[in-house]
Amino acid sequence: GTMRPVRRNFYDPSSAPGKGIVWEWENDNNSWTPYDMDICITIQNAYEKQHPWLDLSSLGFCYLIYFSSMSQMNRQTQRKRRLRRRMDLAYPLTMGSIPKSQSWPVGASTGTPSCSCPQCLLVNSTRAASNAILASQRRKLYPGAVRQSSTFAGAALWPAGTVTPAVVAAKGEGLRVSGAGFGPGQGVSSAALPGLNNLNRPGTQRGAGLGARAAVPPGVPALPVKNLNGTGPVHPALAGMTGILMCAAGLPVCLTRAPKPILHPPPVSKSDIKPVPGVNGICRKTKKKQLKKSKTPEDVVRRYIQKVKNPPDEDCTICMERLVTSSGYEGVLSPRGIKPELVGKLGKCGHMYHLLCLLAMYNNGNKDGSLQCPTCKAIYGEKTGTQPPGKMEFHLIPHSLPGYTDSKTIRIVYDIPTGIQGPEHPNPGKKFTARGFPRHCYLPDNEKGRKVLKLLIVAWDRRLIFTIGTSNTTGESDTVVWNEIHHKTEFGSNLTGHGYPDPNYLDNVLAELLAQGVSEATLKD
Repeated sequence: GTMRPVRRNFYDPSSAPGKGIVWEWENDNNSWTPYDMDICITIQNAYEKQHPWLDLSSLGFCYLIYFSSMSQMNRQTQRKRRLRRRMDLAYPLTMGSIPKSQSWPVGASTGTPSCSCPQCLLVNSTRAASNAILASQRRKLYPGAVRQSSTFAGAALWPAGTVTPAVVAAKGEGLRVSGAGFGPGQGVSSAALPGLNNLNRPGTQRGAGLGARAAVPPGVPALPVKNLNGTGPVHPALAGMTGILMCAAGLPVCLTRAPKPILHPPPVSKSDIKPVPGVNGICRKTKKKQLKKSKTPEDVVRRYIQKVKNPPDEDCTICMERLVTSSGYEGVLSPRGIKPELVGKLGKCGHMYHLLCLLAMYNNGNKDGSLQCPTCKAIYGEKTGTQPPGKMEFHLIPHSLPGYTDSKTIRIVYDIPTGIQGPEHPNPGKKFTARGFPRHCYLPDNEKGRKVLKLLIVAWDRRLIFTIGTSNTTGESDTVVWNEIHHKTEFGSNLTGHGYPDPNYLDNVLAELLAQGVSEATLKD
């Protein structure tokens, strides 16, 4: 087995680890992964200050933390993951001066990552670069240190002038702030190297070999990360970032050009384009929204609720007033026939609210004749969105997606022109832009892929695919953006995370459609 050193680190009792608090995110295996301890401390500080959200970009990660929904969102892909806060990891207290670090051999480690989702890979790549910089600075500050002190995250540094073929980071948690509590981790003690704690990010073990390539001339350093040619599990752009950081630290580096994503299939003649089996037509168009004036907001609210004569002594989660008292919107709204003390129960889920609060929520939304429970997100009626007018085309092309070699491909083409925002949009009367159209998306031509297509057509007709807002990629406001239903826009690769192979994609998008009220039952109606 492989022998690796371990360590213990110290924290102030007032810090997150000192209080036994750790923050975790849900990975693609439906298990929980803890954040690095420095990120846990940052999240906990923002949480204690009652910040509504936290941007982790200053720590090298493109994620936003939302405390109200306890979720994490990727700024680039807009994918959300669940978040949780644990308070059961109490570390023992220690008294007196902080002891020097001790490293000793431990048991074998397989080095198999618990999850291969893009977030795990991003975290591990960033950790590797940070640990390399830390190791270089340790060598300069402590040239005569023993070998155990010349390790970063469990991997020994190579001798001076030697190009190593691998960089290894051992699995574990690094605890970095000096103080009284302590916990498990790897590497040398943070107390031994003050001022370098923020760079210590031990992570999941990941070997990176040079692989077969042309010989590097003498004197030209080589980067020990194997995935620069796109064959490894880490995104090539992250490998490039790792190389740049290692070069800045004076470590051996040789950058190669990363492959470009294959966004589109080979050219297809018109004679090879066929209709999708089992799907009527090849095109859908949407026009400007026609507001329904047949039902008043009061009628919509009364349609989905049952009046409660003796409400329980609980909070209304809309206005946060007790249900046995008047609504917090008393005096703000004065509708006919709805008194501020009236309470109603939604038919499907049974959650109770003031009728006046439900009316205020409806008036602040799309006013499409539907209601969505603010507690469990159950949808009442047919939910529609604010998608601008445009066109959706879909057809079959004679090429296969990675992972679906036995199937042809369904190609979807969305086209939305620029225009003027309507009354349902953020800035009515103002021009909106439509960047990147027409947008091409791809599905496998199998039973589940055709089911997804049919549901996407329903979502398009209900104006749920796009909306007008601020782009997370460019920061541009008043532009057409995706609306929480993910699409695959990369045909022949998965370098951006928006391509194939992705065995969970079809199930994930079915769940996203269901959250918008678009289910298989819709196809039977």
